[in-house]
Amino acid sequence: MKRTTKANNSFITISILTAFLLMLTGLLAGCGQGSDKKGNNGAGGVKTAETKNSHGSAEGDADTQPEDKDESTVYPFTITDSFDRKVTLEKEPQKVVSIPPAVTEIVFALGQQDKLVGRTDYCNYPEETAQIESIGNLMSPNIEKIVDMEPDVVIASAHFQREVLQKLEDAGLTVVILYGEESFEGAYEAIGKIGDLLNARAAASGIIDDMKTTVADVEKRVKGKEKPSVYYVVGFGELGDFTAGKDTFVGQMIEMAGGKNAADDVKGWNYSLEKLLEKNPDVLICSKADHQKEQLKTANGYQDLDAVKNGKILEMDKNKLEIQGPRLANGLKEIAKYIHPEAFK
Repeated sequence: MKRTTKANNSFITISILTAFLLMLTGLLAGCGQGSDKKGNNGAGGVKTAETKNSHGSAEGDADTQPEDKDESTVYPFTITDSFDRKVTLEKEPQKVVSIPPAVTEIVFALGQQDKLVGRTDYCNYPEETAQIESIGNLMSPNIEKIVDMEPDVVIASAHFQREVLQKLEDAGLTVVILYGEESFEGAYEAIGKIGDLLNARAAASGIIDDMKTTVADVEKRVKGKEKPSVYYVVGFGELGDFTAGKDTFVGQMIEMAGGKNAADDVKGWNYSLEKLLEKNPDVLICSKADHQKEQLKTANGYQDLDAVKNGKILEMDKNKLEIQGPRLANGLKEIAKYIHPEAFK
């Protein structure tokens, strides 16, 4: 079956990269702590840090940290990061380099953006991020540029190579690695930990509380409602079809929003056009940035789906679903409002 148009070719490259980064880093990167039966992170054998405060953030030196989540961080502050390293900050950081987009978003949400002196090319939200100097890409940032910035802390995640970490530490820089489970709990933990590091606990707690309120409200509104089948479009075309399987956080979010993940018969991100046509989902979710909606209307196979024929295509900013940050709750609500509009009147 001929399955793509020339317009899809540029898109599929971007989409496969997106899917790969999702699998590798929890996209760019969730900072919660997933654990296996030994209490270690399943990807890389990283021990889960114990928690002390209400948002699940690392305790650092637990005996010196205040129990009240709204109190200031006490420095020196020690955190056990996702490489199972105890990292100590002697004083409140004033200059921060953020590697993953999730961390950059969180720093802005915490109101700590004035501390950011460097970020990677993939950090693009909010718009003000463009004013911060880039230190290159995620996998191999410009070490010399980072060193020249003299940051008090570099915050990285799963994709960060240990040799890069070693070079930065050899240069005398403090580096904290944060990554883990893709989930709301993982996002809450990420926000809490970064709030701890940057002495922004009250702001972190406020963000987490707002997110939890939104999630609870969505789940209450959609409870007991009929679940339409929903297919999340990651990629399509000559190189294959990609979506969010049953073991992905995006797949779980579809269920939380009151839908049924059409790809709940697979794990991971690979799918097939044949399966999709057989499932014939009620709703498609696609990327606004990639202009997928218009492409899907003419793409071979996809144009035959009921969702396409009936105009049931939700075009949205997929970073609200893929980046483990404060916008996750809004992404969940956006899906729920689209598939259950009557619940939000």
